[in-house]
Amino acid sequence: MAVGSWRRRRGEGRMLRVVQDPGSGPTGFLVSQPQSPAPSLDFELQATRPTHTPSHSGCGSSHGNSWPRAQGVALLSRGPVLAKDEQQLRPTLVLATLSAAFGSAFQYGYNIAVVNTPHKVLKSFYNETYFERHGIFMDERVMLLLWSCTVSMFPLGGLLGSLMVGLLVDKCGRKGTLLINNVFAILPAILMGVSKVAQAFELIILSRMLVGVCAGISYSALPMYLGELAPKNLRGTLGTMTEMFVIIGIFLAQIFSLQAILGNATGWPVLLALTGAPALLQLLSLPFFPESPRYTLIQKGDEEATRQALGRLRGRGADVEAEMEDMRAEEREERAAGRLSVLSLFTFRALRWQLVSIVVLMAGQQLSGINAINYYADTIYTSAGVEAAHTQYITLGAGVVNMVMTIISAGTVERLGRRLLLLAGYGICGSACLVLTLALVFQSTVPELSYLSVVCIFAYIAGHSIGPSPVPSVVRMEIFLQSSRPAALTVDGAVHWLTNFVVGLVFPSIQETIGAYSFLVFAGLCLLTAVYIYVVIPETKGRTFVEINHIFAKRNGVEIPEITEEAAGVGPHVPSVPAKETSL
Repeated sequence: MAVGSWRRRRGEGRMLRVVQDPGSGPTGFLVSQPQSPAPSLDFELQATRPTHTPSHSGCGSSHGNSWPRAQGVALLSRGPVLAKDEQQLRPTLVLATLSAAFGSAFQYGYNIAVVNTPHKVLKSFYNETYFERHGIFMDERVMLLLWSCTVSMFPLGGLLGSLMVGLLVDKCGRKGTLLINNVFAILPAILMGVSKVAQAFELIILSRMLVGVCAGISYSALPMYLGELAPKNLRGTLGTMTEMFVIIGIFLAQIFSLQAILGNATGWPVLLALTGAPALLQLLSLPFFPESPRYTLIQKGDEEATRQALGRLRGRGADVEAEMEDMRAEEREERAAGRLSVLSLFTFRALRWQLVSIVVLMAGQQLSGINAINYYADTIYTSAGVEAAHTQYITLGAGVVNMVMTIISAGTVERLGRRLLLLAGYGICGSACLVLTLALVFQSTVPELSYLSVVCIFAYIAGHSIGPSPVPSVVRMEIFLQSSRPAALTVDGAVHWLTNFVVGLVFPSIQETIGAYSFLVFAGLCLLTAVYIYVVIPETKGRTFVEINHIFAKRNGVEIPEITEEAAGVGPHVPSVPAKETSL
């Protein structure tokens, strides 16, 4: 390494420079370490002179000096050392996350649950409207068909939205996609709000599909936006915000749809129209926050806008130049591959295991039985002696458990890691399904086991909320680079909505055929998903996107050559903030 040259240590933001003492040859490296917002570093420096020994081939300098074996300058650390690139949550980052998540993921959760509790009221409206038109009430089979359409239009719209998201995030940006997506929330909110006055239940069915498109787009675009806004040490926490706001949407829908609030014959139009309020708030607030810095730099090539966005998101004193250099490194790494379409993603060997992993994670999330548990919960509560009129409050209690465990997951994902939360979650879910099967089979003999069934449902919800629900939103964004992320999340969203639709369509028939033993199927799927995670998916906590890509490259059997700054034609990056230099 030439005297005076700079090199960046892999995985770090520090710059190393070979230094020379006059007449003595190279004495060590200078470490340029930008100031950190959390300065908990305590260094003790010990300087020694190099040992003069005869020069060996390929070593030393023209003065005949070689590097000392156990001498030179030692860098000793006293006390805990915090990595320099660890960032704290800044107000701009927090507010951008709240604006994006509340106006997007909330729509998904709210519209999943909003029609469940007041379904009898809505069916009555369908019947009355039909009577006004035809003078007779609806046949039961027609009612079942119309209600099935009302429920199934939502995942169908979600599938359509997931297929659109790749094109939108590339053409309009991450933030731009979220803003455009609000059209698919505000328009159906208006249509559902006037459906009673217009005596048109068809408006509800159409609106369910439109709001499903909104959920499908946001479920893929939001994690992309939040993951690219977040610094490396906060990616996990911000990544779980997608599922967090889905859960908040479900919980608020359960509250508002109580019969005493809006789940009645006069309040249901307002209940359905409320889905437009978060979208309107996002339209008014999100334009004031930055676009994804990665999108701005890598795909738009606007360095100044990227620098300004990072300055707002990271705060004063942050080394935004080092983070921009990481983005440039990612761009150089993926330049040879080019932008990948969905079709080319399936044939690209370097991303084979990443693609399989997101399919397994998203299919496992739905096929592990969460929708079936929700479907069967009321029957279990009734068998435990809960009156039918009170099951809505038990469901509300389950929603509280869901939200609390998701908050715990968001707070621990950066400490415990992604793998541990996923494995623990699937372990709890699989165990709960096994015990629930036994309790349901034998509760006719031992009536007290019906209470154990209720406990199993709550345990399952807790397990799913700590791992399988929130963590895949983090991992699916981390294991792909910028060029392949839109195509990957298109596939990811399609798998999510397809499996969601399949479970809703198939589970009632399975449950009618084999009864309580249907939960053994879910226990087996939980086990298979956990085994795949244990064997294939690495821990991504604290790693850059490029480092994660290198880990999967080994499993894919491809070699990624190291790309130096000189080879890429880019000059060395010198931190723009005052640097602290120590000898190493």
